Amino acid sequence: MRFTLNVDHVATLRNARGEDVPDPVTAALLAEQSGVDGIVVHLREDRRHISERDLRLLRELVTTKLDLEMAVTDEILEIACDVQPELATIVPEKRQELTTEGGINVIDNIVLLRDAVSTLHENSIAVSLFIEPEIEQIDAAAEIGSDLIEIHTGVFANCKVEEEQFDELEKIRLAAKHAKKLGLGVNAGHGLNYTNMKVFRELTDIDEVSIGHAVLARAFFVGLDRAIKDMIEIIKK
Repeated sequence: MRFTLNVDHVATLRNARGEDVPDPVTAALLAEQSGVDGIVVHLREDRRHISERDLRLLRELVTTKLDLEMAVTDEILEIACDVQPELATIVPEKRQELTTEGGINVIDNIVLLRDAVSTLHENSIAVSLFIEPEIEQIDAAAEIGSDLIEIHTGVFANCKVEEEQFDELEKIRLAAKHAKKLGLGVNAGHGLNYTNMKVFRELTDIDEVSIGHAVLARAFFVGLDRAIKDMIEIIKK
C-alpha cells in the first residue's frame, strides 16, 4: 500500500496570516525526502489553500507523483491540462464545506465526467474519481474510462462503534475487490489517521492511501519527518 501526503493544510496555515510561510512546496519536498510515494493537492475554485503558484512549482519540483484533486470546471480543467500532473482526482466541491464531504455522484454527472476524463486523457493525464464505496458508482466510473477510483473513507473514519467500523470496512473491501475485477486502480482517503490505519492497512486491494490532516497535525509536535515515518511504519508493518 502506497502513501501519498496531502499538503493542502500547510497552505491553510500560511494563508491564515497572509504570509509566505509555511510553504506547502517546501513541505512537499521534505515529505519526499522522508519517504512518501507522492504529493496530493486540491486546487479549489476559491483558492482557500493551494494556489496556482504552488501547483506550478510543485509540478517543476516533485519527483515522485503529483496528484491534483479538482472539480470539473472549465478553469480548473484548463489549468490541469497545462500543468499535467501524473494523476487528476476528480472530486465534488462546495464553497461552504470545510473539507470534501463525500464522493462524487458519477451516475448523475456521467456526461460531464466522461467529457472531462476524455480531455484529461488527451493530455496524457491519468484520471481517478473520488467516490463512495458503492458498486453502481464503480461501474459508472469504469464505463466512462476512469483509470482509478479513490474510495471515500470518511464514514469509516468517523465510526465511533467498533461493529459499525468493521461493517464499513467490509463495504470498502468489497468495493475495492469489485473495482479491481473491472481493471481499475484503487486508492482511498479521507479521515485516515494513526489509529484507524492499523485496521485499514489489512485491505489488500487498496493500492494507495491519501492522508493529510492527521500527519500534518502530528508534525506540529514531532516534526514532519517523524510524523511521516511513523505513518509509513504503520502502513508497511
